[in-house]
Amino acid sequence: MTKGNHIKLSPLELKAMEALWKLGRASIREILEELPVSKKLAYTTVQTLVFRLEAKGALRKQRKIGNAYVFVPVITRRQAYRRLVHDFLEMFSGSPLPVMSHLADTGKLTLEDLRELEGILKERKTRRAGTADLDPKPE
Repeated sequence: MTKGNHIKLSPLELKAMEALWKLGRASIREILEELPVSKKLAYTTVQTLVFRLEAKGALRKQRKIGNAYVFVPVITRRQAYRRLVHDFLEMFSGSPLPVMSHLADTGKLTLEDLRELEGILKERKTRRAGTADLDPKPE
């Protein structure tokens, strides 16, 4: 796992990161304005949240305009979600089967989803086989 995969985000931190990923770079005020209306927070709350994310290494200051900092994401959405899914699956001893079974039972996992997943797995297998060919063979 890369460093970004080790960063654990709270649900509120994830919402702030979603705003930053959408904007690309933003000030605290811009992040605040991008958060859902149903979850309106005080400026100082978002400021604390952003500084906490900076301390975790999820984002960094890019530059200062006047007295406001502009922040950019350091981790990708994929890295954050990977950590979230990993932690979630750990509740099921690492097995995705209970989750997949629930998704199938509720109709949220379709045959089309499974076909797409099958394609991803085949592609992954092909990539791994290709890198195995690059490894020196023992004599």
